[in-house]
Amino acid sequence: MFDGNFRASVDKVTEPMGRGLHAVGLSPDAITGVGVIMAGACAVAIGTGNFFTAAVLLALTGLPDALDGAVAKAAGTSGSRGAYLDSVSDRLSDGLLFAGAGWYLAGTDEPRMAMLPFALYIAASLVSYQRAKAESLGFDAKGGLMERAERFIALGFGLVVSSLFVPVLWVMLALTAVTAVTRFIKVWKQATAVRVVPEGAARPQLFRTRTAAARRHRRSRTETGRRKR
Repeated sequence: MFDGNFRASVDKVTEPMGRGLHAVGLSPDAITGVGVIMAGACAVAIGTGNFFTAAVLLALTGLPDALDGAVAKAAGTSGSRGAYLDSVSDRLSDGLLFAGAGWYLAGTDEPRMAMLPFALYIAASLVSYQRAKAESLGFDAKGGLMERAERFIALGFGLVVSSLFVPVLWVMLALTAVTAVTRFIKVWKQATAVRVVPEGAARPQLFRTRTAAARRHRRSRTETGRRKR
């Protein structure tokens, strides 16, 4: 939801910052690495119950995630290799954050609540996988109520208002599950509309349109979003 509605506005802010960071010699890889380190530190703070510190570190985790692509674009090194590294680091950062939440809940009076962040991570991973797989097949799986940006914002709210930490996790799980189901139905409908083409037969217009859309999407990601090594 955030990615689709506010990405252009965010890019207007991050692109000048990316040019500035590139000018002082920072590389996209280094910025991505800092983001992962910040996520690890945030996970430790959550696990030890230092929620205010965790909220600050969570904000610091989000900055590199927003800026590494802008630096790569400023450097003229956007490409599929950087996109791959960025995606892997995002999944690692998510896992660290949810592990920290699980560690904290395991030490409470209801240790079984540690399964809540675990379930949330499964749902979040499914949402991310659905988009990646759909796009590799030429389909569109964007959108939903709880994408990665929304998860960061919701988790930050739960850390700041610590009394609502567990309820916020439940809301995140519910909305992430809705997002996963919504994306599945969206891609399922697109895939159902595409006829299987026998080998050697002429491809229908719908099939050509889908594959052309996939090529355009890959070119767009290569040119605007990520880094090439």
